[in-house]
Amino acid sequence: MRNAKDRIRHAISFEIIGLILITPLGAWAFGTSVHDIGVVAVVSATIATCWNYVFNLMFDHVMLRLAGDVRKTLPVRVLHALLFETGLLVALMPFIAWYLGVSLFHAFTIDVSFAFFYVIYAFVFNWVYDIVFPLPTIHSAAAEAD
Repeated sequence: MRNAKDRIRHAISFEIIGLILITPLGAWAFGTSVHDIGVVAVVSATIATCWNYVFNLMFDHVMLRLAGDVRKTLPVRVLHALLFETGLLVALMPFIAWYLGVSLFHAFTIDVSFAFFYVIYAFVFNWVYDIVFPLPTIHSAAAEAD
């Protein structure tokens, strides 16, 4: 497993590189100023981080109450991801519409586009991160006995 320092480096570099990429791409794609998309991206990342904490806490409490356990099966993980993204979409749309002065539908398209970007970005970022910063070699008692 990765240590705390590595996890912090991962989280910070993920957010910074993501913002560096999404800001000019979003400005270009939606014909908006880099500043405005930058504000939307930073506020969205902050809201997403807070929502992540609150949602996962609530979800685990509900799972514990209903199932007596917080371990997630594949169907529960799919439900978890869908509910998380739906909640984030509902939380971000009004802010995006208000800040950019656009309709809720336009805010929806921006929000969905950001989410699509981040799904692809997360896949590529994590793959490259694992190449640049490989997991430490595990020295187990079984491996040393061989």
